[in-house]
Amino acid sequence: MSDIPSELKYASSHEWARLEDDGSVVVGISDHAQELLGDVVYVELPEMDAEVAAGDEVAVVESVKAASDIYAPVSGTIIEINDNLEDAPETVNTDSYGDGWMFRIQPSNDGDINELLDADAYAESIADE
Repeated sequence: MSDIPSELKYASSHEWARLEDDGSVVVGISDHAQELLGDVVYVELPEMDAEVAAGDEVAVVESVKAASDIYAPVSGTIIEINDNLEDAPETVNTDSYGDGWMFRIQPSNDGDINELLDADAYAESIADE
């Protein structure tokens, strides 16, 4: 059973989103997603200051099994990327909700995060996978 922290929001495409005190949103992939991918060997992160819309392809995670697109869970501007993943992409496997975060977005619409799944709904959505 995958770890699904209740304080996070989730996209059906397996990204998690955490609203920070400053209003920004930190994004990564769920424990379930990293399990499906297997050993992550490369992460292509989005460009700084890129304007993205919810659902846009913004990053790529490559594993020994496959490459998978990562989508923006909310619309806004990329304000930070996790440079540590360039040298240690396996962090996505070992700490997907902590040091394995991918990027931070400054949302253009504060309501976007409320459109995402809560932990129970996400757990239900992956139950049949």
